[in-house]
Amino acid sequence: MVSSELQKVLADTEHRPYPLPGGPWVLHMQWHDLLFMHWPVPEGWLRPLIPPALHLDTFDGSAWLGVVPFRMEDVRPRLLPAVPGLSNFPELNLRTYVTHRGKPGVWFFSLDAHNPVAVRLARSTFGLPYFDADMSCEVASGGEVHYKSVRTHKAAPPAMFVARYRPTGERFDSRPGTLENFLTERYCLYSAGVGGNRRVRRGDIHHQMWPLQTAEVEVEELQMTARIGAFLPDTEPVLHYASRLDIVAWPPRGIDS
Repeated sequence: MVSSELQKVLADTEHRPYPLPGGPWVLHMQWHDLLFMHWPVPEGWLRPLIPPALHLDTFDGSAWLGVVPFRMEDVRPRLLPAVPGLSNFPELNLRTYVTHRGKPGVWFFSLDAHNPVAVRLARSTFGLPYFDADMSCEVASGGEVHYKSVRTHKAAPPAMFVARYRPTGERFDSRPGTLENFLTERYCLYSAGVGGNRRVRRGDIHHQMWPLQTAEVEVEELQMTARIGAFLPDTEPVLHYASRLDIVAWPPRGIDS
């Protein structure tokens, strides 16, 4: 049975750029204490890393590279309860933005998670480049988040992120046409598998608008781009914080289906 809170999320669709997909959603999750860190980068840095079937999405003439740490809770299949020890864990992703036939979405270069079961299920089911990592995400007094991630995945390039971050302003909804809306309000992800099968697939998601806040961050270590051979520019990132968001996801489909 779907909770009344989740029914409210599913009924709130006016902000979406296109309708909800057909068929039942299959996965529920909550994202907590999330920080968006984004840098503008030249298109030429990322275009060779994106499948030809997808268009690299840009804003003001730049592609955007994002590092996004957060904490997952209540990760569970539809109509099943959460499982203690498996449904709650930190996650960290490195991403950019793409489009296909008018549907803007997220392209993940890597996703680190402190949950080996989730890593293997996501790699096999959604074709996403998940990696094992030792991670911690703790909220201190005053709302400051202390975050640490060290990749441990066998034979994977090293990746480390250590930082403290916090919200600094009141919650707001982004407006269409703004940079914050471009970077956050996306309702699908694209993937092309992690093995021999490189068929591009799209996985639809739904949530209410991101409850954004301005933010500040103190970064101790940020080594996330070795796998893709790119570099973060030596400029201050664009920062946004979100305290919590409920999400539902549909199974991935080939982009031509």
